[in-house]
Amino acid sequence: MDAPSWLVLKFGGTSVATPERWRTIATVAQRYVADGYRPVLVCSALSGISDQLENLVQEAAAGASPDATLAAVRAQHAALADGVGVSPDGLDALWATLEARVETIAAQGAATPADRAAVLGMGELLSTRLGEAILAAHDVPATWIDARQHLRAADAPHLPPARRYGSATCSVYPDPVTQQHLAQTTDAVCITQGFIASNALGETVLLGRGGSDTSAAYFAALLDAERLEIWTDVPGLFTTNPHDVPAARLLKQLSYDEAQELATMGGSILHPRCLAPVRQYDIPLHVRSTNAPAIDGTVISPDVPDTGPQVKALSAKTGITAIRMDTLGMWQEVGFLADVFAVFKHHGLSVDLVATSEANVTVTLDPMANALDPEVIDRLVHDLGAYCTARVVRGCGVVSLVGRHIRALLHELGPALEVFDEQQIYMVSQAASDLNFSFVVDEEQAPRLVHKLHDILFAARTPDATFGPTWSELVADEAPAPAAEAWWHARRDDLLALAADATPTYVYDEATLRARAADLQSLAAVDRVFYAIKANPHPAVLRTLADAGLSFECVSPGEVERVQTALPDHPARGILFQPNFAAPDEYRRAFARGVRVTLDNVQPLAEHPALFAGQEIFARIDPGAGRGHHRHVRTAGAQSKFGMVPDDLSALRRAADAAGTRITGLHVHVGSGITEPSTWAELARFLASLADAFPHVETLNVGGGLGVPRAPGAPGLDLAALDEQLTAFKREHPHLALWMEPGRFLVAEAGVLLARVTQTKTKGPVHYVGLDAGMHTLLRPALYGSYHPIVNLSRLDAPAAHTVQVVGPICESGDVLGRSRRLPDTAPGDVLLISTVGAYGASMSLPYNLRPAAREALLTP
Repeated sequence: MDAPSWLVLKFGGTSVATPERWRTIATVAQRYVADGYRPVLVCSALSGISDQLENLVQEAAAGASPDATLAAVRAQHAALADGVGVSPDGLDALWATLEARVETIAAQGAATPADRAAVLGMGELLSTRLGEAILAAHDVPATWIDARQHLRAADAPHLPPARRYGSATCSVYPDPVTQQHLAQTTDAVCITQGFIASNALGETVLLGRGGSDTSAAYFAALLDAERLEIWTDVPGLFTTNPHDVPAARLLKQLSYDEAQELATMGGSILHPRCLAPVRQYDIPLHVRSTNAPAIDGTVISPDVPDTGPQVKALSAKTGITAIRMDTLGMWQEVGFLADVFAVFKHHGLSVDLVATSEANVTVTLDPMANALDPEVIDRLVHDLGAYCTARVVRGCGVVSLVGRHIRALLHELGPALEVFDEQQIYMVSQAASDLNFSFVVDEEQAPRLVHKLHDILFAARTPDATFGPTWSELVADEAPAPAAEAWWHARRDDLLALAADATPTYVYDEATLRARAADLQSLAAVDRVFYAIKANPHPAVLRTLADAGLSFECVSPGEVERVQTALPDHPARGILFQPNFAAPDEYRRAFARGVRVTLDNVQPLAEHPALFAGQEIFARIDPGAGRGHHRHVRTAGAQSKFGMVPDDLSALRRAADAAGTRITGLHVHVGSGITEPSTWAELARFLASLADAFPHVETLNVGGGLGVPRAPGAPGLDLAALDEQLTAFKREHPHLALWMEPGRFLVAEAGVLLARVTQTKTKGPVHYVGLDAGMHTLLRPALYGSYHPIVNLSRLDAPAAHTVQVVGPICESGDVLGRSRRLPDTAPGDVLLISTVGAYGASMSLPYNLRPAAREALLTP
């Protein structure tokens, strides 16, 4: 009897989080079984669950009640089970084990590394037990395998316990015993866990965050698999992150070395440690997408032809810490590097990049490989002091050019490297392998530099054996397009009639505005919804949302005046004024108008107590870290100007008491474009932990930032999961009201921009379509690199024929509304529609070049 041909398929958190994705998994498994393969499915925890379990450990160790978080974890699995129509009862034993471990941590008052590994490993056990039932419901019987019985961590007594339990490694090789064990299972499909293994004591250990890729590679090696497939939310590796740069091109094939370099230097699709096992045994690795299973994706193998010197990708990683070591004593000193690197080893720190000169050594520390605890860094610097003067540079980013024979290209990269002009460059590193060229810069500059470099290096690239279609082309040609379901599709004739009067024109759909308002009003846990009018202050939009029962959040006196002018009968207490670095007169005017006021700094209250005397106010608190789709929209952390840090609260309390001011609410807002449902429950818990310091607090405002899909095929926000998590919080804190203040979520999808084609042009391989709208009309693509779908409304049913750059009339090279977009044959006079622009479109328009603003219109049912 011939040995089975094994395929190992890894599915990440987003790929196992919804019923639709599980249908894809079942279909893929059925197809491979029909082709004579034995698939082994390696699955991650459901999206967001590992973070929730981490919160659970911290809560239990701190003596806080873990009930709300446990309930949220249960609810997410129950919702998935319900969506597929299976019972979650098979998880009961796992729930009992999880709760017992949490009780142990609470009783100890601390979590050991073994406790943490045991709790975090439950995510994969839960997802695969549930996955076993889901596959059976799709007529794909699968045998559940405990990965810990086959993956044994290598003994590493020299490492600290946190590393041994949290970032273990396994030594694997083709194992006939494992192969025979799995071959004897009665089902053709096996399902097992990523991320977890066991140590010599039989305890659960973790393979590090992102370790499911590595688990799958270990299983591929054990089974001597024909290939390993990593299924994720993008269809392969790209020339850069396609979610940030939609013009990124698919990399159709890469060598192991190139893929390793790309993963190590910040590529987020593959975990760097997953490549060594498949490379050792020449197992091809395919990267594919559960969003678009028909796309072949990227193949990583030993059979990639050498095409000569070439930059194949750009990567960026942030959160990097650089250590600069200066001393004249290292010149011709024997053993200096050995001494200082021994200090890094002593503190359990893995060095990433290294650059040396006669008097300086600079290294970088990557948070993916190190727990960069400030106390550890302080001790490191202290111990390095015996050999040199060490300085810590935090908040760095690494921008890398990845490819083959980079040194041979340096003379050609001059124009590209000009993007680093006027940048603070802390370090330059050219890999000895000649596979990457890296620059260490300020963290906030890294995304912008990647955008510019990509445009220079890849904008004119055409498909060949290495480079495939752009992300935009793949989304337009392969992925399910939401355009046919969008409101504007059915209103095409009305929109063309509006465009016949004048362009550019912003058009807002009243029915969509009401639908989004109803979505938020349906959240049982949210007591009041305030619309952040900065997203779109058009009077007709305000009237529509007021009629739907919403209140309003304003950040300037002008916005308050706009609401009260458009809605003269709207109650003043239904307006929340939340300025930043405002002059005292702005607070005075707000109190005179009777609106609610939020303060985000102690200074105004301490210096102008009479202004706040007898008033009730909210206080905005900074939780220490922002979130969101772009650094410019992250509104928390030391690099953000918003809010008070918790250390300020004692001073706030004293100032409020002295002024006779009551703090009745606490507020937090961390960013925009957030799609992780647990975010707002975590923020509510953060605020609740501070509320005891203010006896009059009765309301927590957890902010807005509710995300909409960033591009077709990208995930949106699961409102049901959000409500479940907030409801679990409210059960613990029934005396506190919860408010939210979304902006973009309510209006983004309700708005489109109509623009007329003025000219078309071809320059070499690049096709341009010019519009009478530009960056002065819609600033977000130039400012944030944001993606907005673009269609030719005049030729809506015509097939895509060209890949084009959609540009405007502004005298700036950055005046690009869409890169690498697929459009039909397009001519001057055609009307193009740019969608999802109801938020921060007209409200951010500029008079630059003295071109007129777009008009605005509301489309009623």
